[in-house]
Amino acid sequence: MTTRISRDELARRIAADIPEGSYVNLGIGAPTLVANFLPRDLEIILHTENGMLGMGEAPAPTKVDPDLINAGKQPVTELPGAAYFHHGDSFGMMRGGHLDVCVLGAFQVSEGGDLANWSTGEPGSIPAVGGAMDLAIGAKQIFVMTDLLTKQGGSKLVAECTYPLTGVGCVTRVYTDYAIFDVTADGFRVRQLFGDNTVSELSELTGLALEGD
Repeated sequence: MTTRISRDELARRIAADIPEGSYVNLGIGAPTLVANFLPRDLEIILHTENGMLGMGEAPAPTKVDPDLINAGKQPVTELPGAAYFHHGDSFGMMRGGHLDVCVLGAFQVSEGGDLANWSTGEPGSIPAVGGAMDLAIGAKQIFVMTDLLTKQGGSKLVAECTYPLTGVGCVTRVYTDYAIFDVTADGFRVRQLFGDNTVSELSELTGLALEGD
């Protein structure tokens, strides 16, 4: 029997790994949940590619400001000292190496740290690259937040990506509902197991030779 944690629990775990003073971008989808769990006593500055620094957590339904949205068009809040700027300047920050951490979703992550998260390549699929390629090559660390398995039961951790790539060798760490994995020169290493999961069980689920205690 394997143990899974919820997306909120996973977002809380990711938030705990972001150092104080970091400039951070949260990708569209599940990664935006991380904003709700950042410690209030630490200064962690959130960047959104549509042109804002100092983004806060999601607002209460009665506190929504339609002029404050993230790149996924979700309502957000602003923290004291928040700044707004042109879209082009925002991409300059992303491409120029000014972001410390970016949290992105994924369709696949390879043992070498390659990321595929913008298209499955299937006929009729809707590509949605957005700023993912810019973030993948520009951020100092890429954390991936994803379910370990697809709805069909296949592993999102793979020997080699079969979907169109977003970035090559860019992923630092993968946070999944079963465990956290570091990308190393020798492949995936289990950093933390959740619940009663074991490395051997996860090796069987992914079909990969995983390192870990």
